[in-house]
Amino acid sequence: MRAIVLVGGEGTRLRPLTLTTPKPLLPVAEVAMIERVLHHLAGHGVEEAVLSMGYRPDAFAVAFPEDRAAGVRLRYAVEPEPLDTAGAIRFAAEEAGLDQAFLVVNGDVLTDMDVSALIAFHRASGALATVSLTPVEDPSAFGVVPTDADGRVSAFIEKPPRDAAPTNLINAGTYVLEPDVLDRVPAGRRVSVEREVFPGLAGEGLLYALASDAYWLDTGTPEAYLQANADLLAGRRRCQVAPGATERDPGVWIIGAPVIDGEVEAPCLVGEAAFVAAGARVVGSVVGGGARVGRGAIVRGSVVLPGAVVGPDAIVDRSIIGEAAAVHEGARVQAVSVIGGGAVVAPGSVLEGARVAA
Repeated sequence: MRAIVLVGGEGTRLRPLTLTTPKPLLPVAEVAMIERVLHHLAGHGVEEAVLSMGYRPDAFAVAFPEDRAAGVRLRYAVEPEPLDTAGAIRFAAEEAGLDQAFLVVNGDVLTDMDVSALIAFHRASGALATVSLTPVEDPSAFGVVPTDADGRVSAFIEKPPRDAAPTNLINAGTYVLEPDVLDRVPAGRRVSVEREVFPGLAGEGLLYALASDAYWLDTGTPEAYLQANADLLAGRRRCQVAPGATERDPGVWIIGAPVIDGEVEAPCLVGEAAFVAAGARVVGSVVGGGARVGRGAIVRGSVVLPGAVVGPDAIVDRSIIGEAAAVHEGARVQAVSVIGGGAVVAPGSVLEGARVAA
């Protein structure tokens, strides 16, 4: 089975990181998010994926010059204009000539869901489309999907008030679609699969859904991006922390040969050629390849992307430091601040919940 991976969004909630890097190319524990998505699909027999792109499409070609990632062949479908989810699916499917049932996944959702079970359920039900579901505490920010005992979807309700939601099972962003679904997507305008296509199919009894309590995370916010990294470090995923990573101490993973003269407390990942100076302390964080943590600095519950520098006596607490960014001496970056690639935080600055672009 082939797959369409939706990667065209601008990732506005993760700005300024996404001003220079499309969200699916941001690393999660040193591996691009899209590679983690594709690796999961490959484990369920997907050999070819069509990347449905809109924002900064050239970045993907640069990242994958051989048109292959995680063992999956890549094809590219670049939207001429934003087409929304259903429009993007139709455009990508037509570009790739998909004429049999195919998967659709979101390139910013990380999950351990059993995709093979979803495909089998779809085939057994005779559905025109099948949606994966996952339970959440507060469904009001998602599409809620009540079903009958056979999995037939009775309604598709986008972002209901919390106290009015008929179920806590939400659309998990992985679909199996028959090609006939494409005929229900009008050409030439933006069309939402969640607000138009799926509700229409549900009304005709042609939409089914299968729930799973496997790991699932929408990485679209800075908090969720930090959580995605933390979950890998803590072993909450059914996959290795990162390819080639070895365990230096219990819960402390390294890639290659970083120089660690300071303290690194589990769970942590320190990338190739990174440097943690004597007197520095790294706790529950990812320090990317080539990044430097200076003497007396503290990095806690954070992600320091490749090539970034945390200067002497600086503190980075539950925040994200972009590639090649610099946090200078004595600065404090905390409370889910996001420092964009190449940005500079001046010495002694105190940032809380800040967004700093280069």
